[in-house]
Amino acid sequence: MKKVLIVDDAATVRMYHRKLLEDAGFEVDEAINGYEALEKAYVNYYDLYIVDINMPQLDGYNFVKEIRSSESLKQSPVIMVSTEAEENDIEKAYKNGANFYIVKPVKPNEFIKICKLFSGEPYE
Repeated sequence: MKKVLIVDDAATVRMYHRKLLEDAGFEVDEAINGYEALEKAYVNYYDLYIVDINMPQLDGYNFVKEIRSSESLKQSPVIMVSTEAEENDIEKAYKNGANFYIVKPVKPNEFIKICKLFSGEPYE
């Protein structure tokens, strides 16, 4: 079972993404900001990170930048999921190391398909 860390300060978004991922067979953990996510990332293994951009304390851009600078985490796949839909937001996400970018709200089937692709889980 692939393990995913959802990093988002909005409880309703975490709950929605958790439901979609668990129904698709993923094991899910959550963090409410980039700092909490880093703490979890350094002591747990995750196959995939689902990361919001706008969060207090440490935003999604800087979270991705931090894990890309870590020898043990730099190869981890990161999907950024945000309401920010401007081209410069998407470009900034990729420049900081995101593997993919999705604008909220996610479409369930597309979201699961992309999560399976980046986590190495077969898509049926």
